[in-house]
Amino acid sequence: MHIGVMVMMTQTLKTIMSSYHDYDKNSPLCPLPVGRPRSRQWRQRRIGTLAVAIAALLISTTAWLSLVFSDATTCCFHQLKDWEGSPCFLAWKKCIPHRLAKVTPPSALQPGTTKDHLHNGSSIVEQEGLSLKHIVFGIAGSSQLWKRRKEYIRLWWRPNDMRGHVWLEEQVLEEHEDDLLPPIMISEDISYFRYTNPIGHPSGLRISRIVRESFRLGLSDVRWFVLCDDDTIFNVNNLVDVLSKYNSSEMIYIGSPSESHSANTYFSHSMAFGGGGIAVSHPLAKALSEILDECIERYPKLYGSDDRLHACITELGIPLTWEHGFHQWDIRGDAHGLLSSHPIAPFVSIHHVEAVNPFYPGLSSLDSLKLFTKAMRADPKSFLQRSICYDYARHLTFSVSLGYVVQVLPNIVFPRELERSERTYSAWNGISQRNEFDFDARDPYKSICKRPILFFLKDTKIEGNASWGSYVRSRDKDDFKKRIFCFPHFPPLRNVQEIQVAVQPLSKNWHLVPRRLCCRQSQAGKEILQVSVGECGKGAF
Repeated sequence: MHIGVMVMMTQTLKTIMSSYHDYDKNSPLCPLPVGRPRSRQWRQRRIGTLAVAIAALLISTTAWLSLVFSDATTCCFHQLKDWEGSPCFLAWKKCIPHRLAKVTPPSALQPGTTKDHLHNGSSIVEQEGLSLKHIVFGIAGSSQLWKRRKEYIRLWWRPNDMRGHVWLEEQVLEEHEDDLLPPIMISEDISYFRYTNPIGHPSGLRISRIVRESFRLGLSDVRWFVLCDDDTIFNVNNLVDVLSKYNSSEMIYIGSPSESHSANTYFSHSMAFGGGGIAVSHPLAKALSEILDECIERYPKLYGSDDRLHACITELGIPLTWEHGFHQWDIRGDAHGLLSSHPIAPFVSIHHVEAVNPFYPGLSSLDSLKLFTKAMRADPKSFLQRSICYDYARHLTFSVSLGYVVQVLPNIVFPRELERSERTYSAWNGISQRNEFDFDARDPYKSICKRPILFFLKDTKIEGNASWGSYVRSRDKDDFKKRIFCFPHFPPLRNVQEIQVAVQPLSKNWHLVPRRLCCRQSQAGKEILQVSVGECGKGAF
């Protein structure tokens, strides 16, 4: 085809030149006297200019046709028609011809197959239900902080059921190997990567590559890679429930943004923050393992690890799937307002546990976390779930946050107000105004007569198929003022010192369509109140 085009253009050139000569000889406007050498030179220059212009047109047209009909271009054209997995969809990636995957038409699927089935060659094999053995954890740690931070990991790690590693920048000296913790891995050298952010730290490069290094270990039967920090606390039962909603054979990126509006504005509102946990499906981890090192070289100005990982996942075209149970917890101070108003979703994780006050009064930070995780293990599915019920006779509102606190408010407060988090904390940057937080928040009650009586978890146990929690009345520094200024309506439940909460197990699929739990209260004695919590019955309001 190229030769035919060139022959046609050559013939066209000859015809034009011949016509030009004939026109030059016969034109009455341009006679050619013999004695006019100047006129002859002028005509020769015009003929030369025309010849050069036509030759340039011929060359450029030939080059354009060669580009359009070349094998490489045809390869990329066909790959763009079948976009997924194409190496040509990134402008900086070299186009390599490849064989397109054979797609099984829907009519060829065996009866009963669903999206939860995986293709294995030409056959279709039913996928086993997701469990902890299908998840590999990549925990970002620091050698300098390991001695203290490992105690947080110990609270939730299950050595016999889980796989994963703690990734440090250098080896630490251990007196003896601790089988209750995940094994330690030393990250690869990152000194050859560029890092130009003036306020960050190059460790972000190392941590961003944990997903790549974890994938390259070649562990078998892996569906998800979950990334987190060494000060993250996980509810692994709920993690499995949440991930089981998704088809792990697709590229999926799961997590949650920050609670801080400033942090989300600086980094991205569509970025998963790693402290709260990031879940990456196996196909996405595979793609990242191939492009990550080349990708992060394009972003030397970024601050840390999460934004680098997000940048590379964005290049692959994968959006964030936001799960509300992952919590970055970019807060400081008293976390009561967040713990007592967990969203109606399975609790999966919290972070920055060293930056907040102890959860339970009278306990150290570590002891509080031990009680916290004990309650979480006792009933992981309903842990931190809310329940609201009323005693209209005594004009009281009961707000139960399972595993943490029971609040008794001295008036009727509607759920819309209680669902908003009481702002007892400040953001990571120290700002505590409501517009600093990217969730519904409310100001604390200014009047001491409206503030609730708090009953914090003291202990928990399992009896039969139900869990029991003992919540003990907390002393308030304003109790004396309340007795004087709030008389005669305060204090409510003056003699009650303990509230016993019985929780009925939630259904297996509660996490798929969650609803706030229902409760009812009854007096068990002068100093003890009992509250029963469970799923609301159908048609219950």
